[in-house]
Amino acid sequence: MWVTKRILVTGGTGLVGRAIEKVVADGEGRPDEEWIFVSSRDADLTSSSETKALFERHKPTHVIHLAAMVGGLFKNIRSNLDFWRTNIHINDNVLHSAHELGVQKVVSCLSTCIFPDKTTYPIDETMIHNGPPHSSNFGYSYAKRMIDIQNRGYSEQHSRRFTAVIPTNVFGPHDNFNIEDGHVLPGLIHKVYLAKQSGSALTVWGTGKPRRQFIYSLDLARLFLWVLREYDEVEPIILSVGEEDEVSIREAAEAIAEAMEFRGELVFDTTKSDGQFKKTASNAKLRRYLPGFQFTPFRKAVKETCAWFNANYANARK
Repeated sequence: MWVTKRILVTGGTGLVGRAIEKVVADGEGRPDEEWIFVSSRDADLTSSSETKALFERHKPTHVIHLAAMVGGLFKNIRSNLDFWRTNIHINDNVLHSAHELGVQKVVSCLSTCIFPDKTTYPIDETMIHNGPPHSSNFGYSYAKRMIDIQNRGYSEQHSRRFTAVIPTNVFGPHDNFNIEDGHVLPGLIHKVYLAKQSGSALTVWGTGKPRRQFIYSLDLARLFLWVLREYDEVEPIILSVGEEDEVSIREAAEAIAEAMEFRGELVFDTTKSDGQFKKTASNAKLRRYLPGFQFTPFRKAVKETCAWFNANYANARK
């Protein structure tokens, strides 16, 4: 069969890019698709000339745009301007190169942290621009929101099929397991590993009461393929487990302790901030399209992620 789709994945070596690569390799890819995974080693996407050269080199028909400057809470607080400028440049260069080279479809990746800080729950796709985001990461949030604005502009002015997905808290193999700067779940996995090694208690920051919807990177990857092939709206779509599958940080820590066979004590350091109590997102739109989609059960996904971390500790902890 002739290859009719050349799919370029930016940020192809990150958490979600690796998951898409694995899902494609494990049988979800199709014979008419050629997949190209690129990282910052292949091009500096903040440079319009390097981005254009990358697109001219690979001539993609489709793009999954994952590349971004990302970081944990404290890195965001320190560097809001850098997050704004870097991400605005990356996104504008990728979307404009895609437009100039006639790419048929672009799927970009947003985040639930871009939603208004003051909002009603559950959050849905219509609420993105209803008020300012949380002040801790306003640079990143506004830059990500602008992808939605650009998608609308390319659609109205040039009839382009550029869209975006909004995943909730993603985790899985190839995550950033850095304790200081990573997200909550990979940070906890690393902490449990170290507590087990040293025979000490596991200290969890905060009360353990905040609730999150976690999505396994391999489930998200399968949904990305569906969006690329089937989803035709310009408006974004939230990719998440249901509201009923929200998990408290305490429950997440307990699931990790069980997966890692950690027998020590769990201690909650309540002098540390909890952050937002919840960010519940509705997956009603996704369920209207895919009522039968099966998510990996949380504990099974945690077990697989912990097994990967244990096997790859030397590289994973960086």
